[in-house]
Amino acid sequence: MNKTAVIILAAGKGTRMKSEKAKVLHEVGGRPMLSYAIERAKEAGAAKTVVIIGHQAEKVRAALPGEGVVFVEQSVQLGTGHAVMQAEKALKGFKGDVLILSGDVPLITVDTIRGLMNSHREGKGTLTVLTAEPDDPYSYGRIIADNKGRIKKIVEEKDATSKERSVREINTGIYCVGSEFLFKALKKVEPKNVQKEYYLTDIVGIAVSEKRMVSTFKAEEFKEVMGINSRIDLAEAECIMRTKTLEHLMANGVTIIDPSNTYISSSVRIEPDTVVYPGAFISGDTVIGTGCSIGPGSIISDTILGNDVKIKAYSVIEESEVREGAAIGPVAHIRPQTVIEKGAHIGNFVEVKKSTIGEGSKANHLSYIGDATIGKGVNIGAGTITCNYDGFKKYQTIIEDNVFVGSDTQLIAPVRIGKGSLIGAGTTVTEDVPEDSLVTSRVRQETRKGWAKKWRKKKKGSK
Repeated sequence: MNKTAVIILAAGKGTRMKSEKAKVLHEVGGRPMLSYAIERAKEAGAAKTVVIIGHQAEKVRAALPGEGVVFVEQSVQLGTGHAVMQAEKALKGFKGDVLILSGDVPLITVDTIRGLMNSHREGKGTLTVLTAEPDDPYSYGRIIADNKGRIKKIVEEKDATSKERSVREINTGIYCVGSEFLFKALKKVEPKNVQKEYYLTDIVGIAVSEKRMVSTFKAEEFKEVMGINSRIDLAEAECIMRTKTLEHLMANGVTIIDPSNTYISSSVRIEPDTVVYPGAFISGDTVIGTGCSIGPGSIISDTILGNDVKIKAYSVIEESEVREGAAIGPVAHIRPQTVIEKGAHIGNFVEVKKSTIGEGSKANHLSYIGDATIGKGVNIGAGTITCNYDGFKKYQTIIEDNVFVGSDTQLIAPVRIGKGSLIGAGTTVTEDVPEDSLVTSRVRQETRKGWAKKWRKKKKGSK
């Protein structure tokens, strides 16, 4: 089998995006669009992948660590041909086919890429161009063929005549080309165009002039190969990606109540018999088990949910783990580095940060738990807070198994509450509590009978 190297063009700023961010870092389906091209290269069996970067090069590198690719910088952007030239050193000694992808075409499938590569090899040609036929070919380079349908050249929109602009078949910017021809041909490309750039498309004319075989392979769907050049394109791609993701989940046993109002990133994994209600936003490396319920308006990112977890309406969960049978919300906030153990309950208007909530424990109302380790079977009363920050450092609160914490309690960290203890409502705990203790720190109640009646009479007389 022929070896394949991949070059991904990702150096441009993308002026039509009207953004300071590099175009390829804009997200589709919850991931930088460049990540899809890298993923397709891996799926296609690339022996080596070279990513040409330029605008915000360091940010692009940082956004895609550990991807197993070679980054090559195009310090001055002088066109697509010039960009590919930058890969020559990285591919020195490589002999085989070079697949050229665009970092701003996130919807392309591996099936289309394999179709292009197979067509190229079966035709035994020098160059195969992936083409498509959009309803409106405006802004795309046109495929110009002779009267026998053989490709002669590719003409960019700005350089095309009115007759050439009437052609509907367009160049997608994706090619399969023999490595030996590619870099020799690029040395012959000249910037003789309106943009004064080195066009990669000029290698088609060079191949034709050398009487080499140049072929085309047409994508079945234009939307699959559409480039993202504006915020409008980005929104359209997001909608397509989201629909594919939801359809895949539903086909595999997940119930999506209202697909038109549910937002799930392509990286999310959800097991069968989970139900997702309208308005949910689920993103990042989130994994959701079977039999879960994700309530309306929930926002979940980079989180693991075990089986039979209930996330009630308008809860937010970030970078945490919620284990089997636990319940969260409604309107709860689970912040990063939190673990909610099996069967635990976190209720309405409860915030948990960097804490472990033990099996079967409950914090059902209006509480803040931060930097805490809470054991099994603990009850956290309404209005309880862990006072974990003294203005300089964060401190730990440890609550052992089967502790009952009354309402409106303040736990001044660092502090440990021993197993089986009871903390009376309204208590401020400033010292460690031994096992099986009762702690109260309230001022003794004083009751003055009839005082209120006298006060009202006095108040009335003063008017």
